[in-house]
Amino acid sequence: MFATTLVFIPVLTACSDHPPIAVDQCGKVIAHAKQVLGSMAPDNATLMSQCQAATDSERGCVMAATKKGQLAQCM
Repeated sequence: MFATTLVFIPVLTACSDHPPIAVDQCGKVIAHAKQVLGSMAPDNATLMSQCQAATDSERGCVMAATKKGQLAQCM
């Protein structure tokens, strides 16, 4: 259990060092997510509903992500 804790602490810390992003910034969040995901990005309607349902912190995490794996950890 201790080893598992050591693995997850940096992941949680990495996802929490970003400013929160308000729901009215979903356009920017979606554009960034599409850039990171490339051809794997869902359609705009799906991304918009996910963005609107997300917390400010989750949207901030998306904006801080530079890789698909980081993006997957945000939600």
